[in-house]
Amino acid sequence: MPDLIPALNLAASELTLAIGALALLMVGAFIGEKSARLVSGLSVLLLLVATGLAVTGPLGTAFNGAFVADPLAVFAKALIYLSAAVCVVLGDGWMARTRIAKFEYPILIVLAAVGMAMMASSGDLISLYVGVELHSLALYVLAAFHRDNLKASEAGLKYFVLGALSSGLLLYGASLIYGFTGSMNYDAIAAYAGENPGVGLVFGLVFLICGLAFKVSAAPFHMWTPDVYEGAPTPVVALFATAPKVAAMVLTARVLTDGFAQSHDQWAQVLILISLISFAVGAFGGLVQKDIQRLLAYSSIANIGYALLGITAGTQAGVQAMLLFMTLYVVDQLGFFAVLLSLSRGGRPIRSISDLAGLSREKPMTAVALTILSLSVLGMPPLSGFWAKWAVFGAAADAGYWMAGAAGLVASVVAAFYYLRIIKLMWFDAPASDVAPDASPIEARTVAWLSAAFAFPLVIFALAWIEPLTRTAASGFGAG
Repeated sequence: MPDLIPALNLAASELTLAIGALALLMVGAFIGEKSARLVSGLSVLLLLVATGLAVTGPLGTAFNGAFVADPLAVFAKALIYLSAAVCVVLGDGWMARTRIAKFEYPILIVLAAVGMAMMASSGDLISLYVGVELHSLALYVLAAFHRDNLKASEAGLKYFVLGALSSGLLLYGASLIYGFTGSMNYDAIAAYAGENPGVGLVFGLVFLICGLAFKVSAAPFHMWTPDVYEGAPTPVVALFATAPKVAAMVLTARVLTDGFAQSHDQWAQVLILISLISFAVGAFGGLVQKDIQRLLAYSSIANIGYALLGITAGTQAGVQAMLLFMTLYVVDQLGFFAVLLSLSRGGRPIRSISDLAGLSREKPMTAVALTILSLSVLGMPPLSGFWAKWAVFGAAADAGYWMAGAAGLVASVVAAFYYLRIIKLMWFDAPASDVAPDASPIEARTVAWLSAAFAFPLVIFALAWIEPLTRTAASGFGAG
């Protein structure tokens, strides 16, 4: 029992969320659908409390090394919890306006956050799989949350089936690694891999990487992404584009740079190939899209390719660059989706890119915010997206992967077309409909403007404290 108390203290944020989610489920069950707004508010409060517990809690390892609380986990959890809280706020109003509000929505996000936190604190292959499955099960339900919508049901089914396939790859890779090393713990695996490198272990690692690549929607494991982004409710897609990607990227960095540091030459080749394919699929696939959310799906595929370049470097600077990229990327994505959630015509959400035509005449401030966010995701200096790409390209070049960085730069130029097309439609084309846009909801409008302000000019000042935080979080990972 004395050993259990310190272990539970390390996992205080996860325990708080898990127990809180069960309590909120009871509140919703007793009060009914009228409790949707109350449960949403309490869920946001719960996530903020969990953030505080994660940031102020002790550091160490627990449960025989299966759970790790270190600076990397703390940084990732804070970003995951805050992103999830924003998605709850954005979804609460949108669900009410579209008449599909249910108290289960915020609870599922809280449960997903528990799984994502487990992924960030994973210390062995068992906790890795538990975290991945816990967050995935909640996301499967969220993808099909709008049950009366055919596309939403299709999105949930596709995500579930392909998710099961990726889980199979993940489990097969983990079983191979365990079979050759005799251990599930990353440190023990690293020690064995350093002394006994072999083809079997590399095969297990490749399967493990393929399973993780699905979770971050990296090509060629991206097949679920466009359909799920198109069919799922917009606030759910905002969640998919942010917190789960942070958790999966941190988990990938932890597994590879902690458990397989001695096999860097082998897994770096796999990651470079995945990055290059992601660049091509994301950049060229987005050129022909007409649905905004499908366009953002292809954009996310390309951006994950950029983030993987940081991990590919295999250095502390590379892990830091990945964390910086994901932090700035999350803010941009939350702002982009907040703009979409703030726009509708005649009660109908705006989904087609052509619906943005003439937005500058109807909602000039929203058009300004979307312009800033588009230029930021594009990587235009000195906006936040520029510093994010600068970091990962620099880390890749310093590690000798400058050709992969150059390919990413070319992909950014290609992707510029669809972002510039959005800007051109907003500022130079006539409105697409005679129906004036509806009044923008305050919560979505606030998130959009704050994100745009962060993208520029606040990012110039914010980097002064984000960079040291990412450096501290990345300490201890990579070769130097």
